[in-house]
Amino acid sequence: MGKTYKYPDPMSYIGNAFQVGFMMAEANSVIAMRTLGMMGIWSVTPSEDGRMISEKVHAIAKAQSDATRVAMNGGSFDEIAAAAIKPIRNKTRANAKRLGKRGLKKG
Repeated sequence: MGKTYKYPDPMSYIGNAFQVGFMMAEANSVIAMRTLGMMGIWSVTPSEDGRMISEKVHAIAKAQSDATRVAMNGGSFDEIAAAAIKPIRNKTRANAKRLGKRGLKKG
């Protein structure tokens, strides 16, 4: 007896596309703020340079493991994509919010 295929919800594809769009916009703003921080214009913590690298490794590993878990449990393509997008989007959202609050460097 074979597995039954779970058909995706078309609205889920649209939701995933929106999540990727938000993630790209947030990543763009984070890159801009970190670049301005390296130039001494934006207020960033000294640990920001190391954080840029370490957080990506964790987010990508989580995205991969979450997507694999959903796939192994018979998730549809849109559910697998959503599971892969979520940890990365959470990180870009948190970074944009955190760095945005710091603002321009004073003095």
